[in-house]
Amino acid sequence: MTTEHNHHTDTRITYEVQDYICLIGLNRVDKRNAFDSHMINQLSDALTHYDNDDNLRCALIFAHGEHFTAGLDLMELQDKWDKGAFEFNDDEIDPWGISGKLRTKPIVVAVQGTCFTAGIELMLNSDVVIASENCNFAQMEVQRGIMPFGGATVRFVAAAGWQKAMPYLLTGKPFDAQTADRLNLVSEVVPNGKEYERALTIAKEICKAAPLGVQGLLSSAQDVSRSGTAAALANIHSYLPHLFHSEDAREGAMAMVERREADFKGR
Repeated sequence: MTTEHNHHTDTRITYEVQDYICLIGLNRVDKRNAFDSHMINQLSDALTHYDNDDNLRCALIFAHGEHFTAGLDLMELQDKWDKGAFEFNDDEIDPWGISGKLRTKPIVVAVQGTCFTAGIELMLNSDVVIASENCNFAQMEVQRGIMPFGGATVRFVAAAGWQKAMPYLLTGKPFDAQTADRLNLVSEVVPNGKEYERALTIAKEICKAAPLGVQGLLSSAQDVSRSGTAAALANIHSYLPHLFHSEDAREGAMAMVERREADFKGR
């Protein structure tokens, strides 16, 4: 029992499966969940495992403790910048979606307390973000002598628009949950302590949808940032034959005719 507990405290990322949902917890509470190289590797492993498991339909990333993350553990990472700490190969999922394998399935994130730098960028690389009212955010890399390199230069600007994003990116100044909502960085703001429950509800709703349809939709949406709008539009129809010939498409039609909830199998 004790060994198991100690092992658990060494685990910077927790991984648990609940029905079709994979629960991924940031678990370096004593360091306000700051990302060191080990935690980054463990998060990549967890997301890769989720993406490769055909039984799983949605991931929920949350944080143990009071804070989502204080960002990067700069002291631990200092001598690892140029040693591939942030490089992922073609069969690994990069939590920040910069390199590595492109994820194929949805991610919901529940955020509370402090959420700095890499935490914001982790949110921006997910699909649904639920934030508690007490969140405090900052994209403060320029105050540390560096710049954001987990996607904020692209995704923060895309979400908020240039004029709204730049005051926060160029200064590193803090902002609250209501501001994050106004900047389109989060999906919803909920009362403190309700973020996990709300995120889980949405994850369950996603799991009721047809998995192949969800994956096609996600890939088509990713085509925009990957290849541009024109190419994304030109590629939409390529997803259809696979979907229209699926068992789930037949089930969806039957459920509509029979006025019942569909039971999708992901086939």
